[in-house]
Amino acid sequence: MKPVDFTSFVEQLAQVSGEAILPFFRSSIQADDKSRGGIFDPVTEADHAGEVAMRRLITQAFPAHGIIGEEFGAHAIDAEYVWVLDPIDGTKSFISGMPVWGTLIGLTRNGNPCYGMMHQPFTREFFFGDGSSAHWRGPGLDGRSLQRKLRTRPCASVREATLMTTHPALLAQGTREAYERVEQQVRLSRYGGDCYAYCMLAAGHIDLVIESGLNAYDIVALIPIIEGAGGIITNWQGGSAAQGGAIIASGNAQVHEEALAILNL
Repeated sequence: MKPVDFTSFVEQLAQVSGEAILPFFRSSIQADDKSRGGIFDPVTEADHAGEVAMRRLITQAFPAHGIIGEEFGAHAIDAEYVWVLDPIDGTKSFISGMPVWGTLIGLTRNGNPCYGMMHQPFTREFFFGDGSSAHWRGPGLDGRSLQRKLRTRPCASVREATLMTTHPALLAQGTREAYERVEQQVRLSRYGGDCYAYCMLAAGHIDLVIESGLNAYDIVALIPIIEGAGGIITNWQGGSAAQGGAIIASGNAQVHEEALAILNL
């Protein structure tokens, strides 16, 4: 059976979530700590408002679909289609007034990521893909909307690569040493970005993203974007990234294989 085209519906989800979230950005919003004494893990009223808006629209339009969301858990995860939502990926940047955060809207069919969008309502950018192609849409210098195809860039080896991670301190226990082995070999490493880093890889500005301790809602939406742009994204064992965990995304197969080998020394 041919997959249903959910492109226009994802645009609606991006619109309603952006309208719910954006009024809180660069405001005096307060953040609660979900970590229960661990590394600070903030959640805000904006996170809740964005997810509520998307869940409401999905339930109205597709009551048989499942939903996995960061803030309100899972529903009907055995359904053919399951929406995987993170209303604000990069809440630490959000509460700091930095624009490197985004809303992640992912869709799986029979457990496989089939469409994803990262929407940044403040910069009015959309990164989206279906695994076979990926595109960016946003404002040009004259304010008019532009769209272009996303494509990862050539990179011959890890030593020539630019690597990003959100922050080494956020790497899961037991994975930081492996990450540092790769970081010691790359040409340039940069911290910060959360979902934005993966989109910069798809856009051809960086070559590697390595993280660990991710959940499905942190990564499902980004998989079809990266793969649609010609990149590769797996877990550190080379398997599916769809369940989260320790994740590596690369612009091409050669760099991916080299970095995987270093991670698994």
